Amino acid sequence: MKLASPHQLKDIASLIKCEFVGNENHIVTGLNEIHMVEAGDIVFVDHPKYYDKALLSKATTILINKKVECPKGKALLLSDDPFRDYNKLVRHFYPVNYSTKQISDTAKVGEGTVLMPGVYLGNNVTVGNNCVLHPNVVVYNDCVIGNNVIIHGGTIIGGDAFYYKRRPGKLDKMISCGRVVIEDDVEIGSNCTIDKGVSGDTIIGAGTKMDNLIQIAHDTHIGKMCQFASQVAIAGVVTIGDNVIIWGQAAVRSDVTLGDGAVLLGQSGLAENIPAGKTYFGSPASEARAKMKEIAAVKMLPGLLKKLNH
Repeated sequence: MKLASPHQLKDIASLIKCEFVGNENHIVTGLNEIHMVEAGDIVFVDHPKYYDKALLSKATTILINKKVECPKGKALLLSDDPFRDYNKLVRHFYPVNYSTKQISDTAKVGEGTVLMPGVYLGNNVTVGNNCVLHPNVVVYNDCVIGNNVIIHGGTIIGGDAFYYKRRPGKLDKMISCGRVVIEDDVEIGSNCTIDKGVSGDTIIGAGTKMDNLIQIAHDTHIGKMCQFASQVAIAGVVTIGDNVIIWGQAAVRSDVTLGDGAVLLGQSGLAENIPAGKTYFGSPASEARAKMKEIAAVKMLPGLLKKLNH
């Protein structure tokens, strides 16, 4: 999330009542979680396992729960609970702003677009030209839909990220302040859910087509001209190239990449990257031909064991 205007380090520290390390006039221009950070951003880290990743990331301000050496050109915000204080900053710069109207006064709808009964458009939503949003489509605040997009009934665009910190006796929710951006010529089936980014964008590339009952999680970037069959589930922060095909009931773990032209066959569970142009299958998924040979070999085992026992 980019701030409406730059803020100085001392002002940010004052907002969350914490100490800081670095030039008090150090500039902050945004907030982001670790996978999406850019120069000017604040990132939070609250576990030693991830200190180095945060300190060495593109983020130039690190909200951290331990006094460590500050990298050159960066600044630290010292907090006893970075997760809590990051949420405070998000809520300060992105206050609660619900629209109770079916179509918000701040929503923009292009020429030739059809909104069928029950469609909800939140604050600052943009829908392009010549789109069709079928009954009971819901589009949360700030989401962007391009031209010639079709979204079928019951689909939800821009729900919160599934992101929680486990604490004694409760799960503490990370406040989502990102968007969903759907590019031109996309078609999305019925009863799909596409979650907004934690603090960045979830992106569906131009020309991509999705079947019914598909889940796309936060901060996932999907390329152009992809095809997803029914009941595909994509976790958060996945990068999917152009012309990728994912068949029915396949699932993809967070923080992996599917290269251009990759194929993931049905009912597969992917936990590693797929190189461009490769076809993967199985759970855990691997190169399809090798996996098929592995399955064939396993089927032969009972007969081999029977021969050995004789």
